Amino acid sequence: MSTTRSLAVASPNEGLPDAVQAFRLVLALAQELRTLMDQRLAPSGLTTQQAALLTVIEMLGRPAMTEAARALAMTHQNVKQLATALERKGFLKMVPDDRDARSKRMVTTAKHAAFWTQRNPQDHGFVAQWLSQLDAAETATLVRLLAKAMRGARAARDGARCD
Repeated sequence: MSTTRSLAVASPNEGLPDAVQAFRLVLALAQELRTLMDQRLAPSGLTTQQAALLTVIEMLGRPAMTEAARALAMTHQNVKQLATALERKGFLKMVPDDRDARSKRMVTTAKHAAFWTQRNPQDHGFVAQWLSQLDAAETATLVRLLAKAMRGARAARDGARCD
């Protein structure tokens, strides 16, 4: 028999700085959402990380692995593993770079487009359900604040590389 325990949500009275509480809550929420999406994707044989790579490829056009790794804050090796699995499943192709045939670029396939066209309406509904504790204005504020926090985290990452 297993016992289900949920991670205690930090309270403002915990005595930790708000930034630390926000960091902990964002990490915990990210893990919860990733688990929920992994469960939804499991029957299709995909993972949330694979879906994230496909999303980045769509956003960047024809990225090299290094570009995708940077966008996902992953190592080149992790992106290569994801890309290899996705290529085997028919969701992306590795194609030569137009300017340097030794370099490869990732592109999504027609199978990818058809797969997400079919899934997106239902998946988007589930994501909305998972965040249903927030009203529309709160959700819009959350999006704005998370984007701002992301810019700050990326700036810190870029600054760390200059040291």
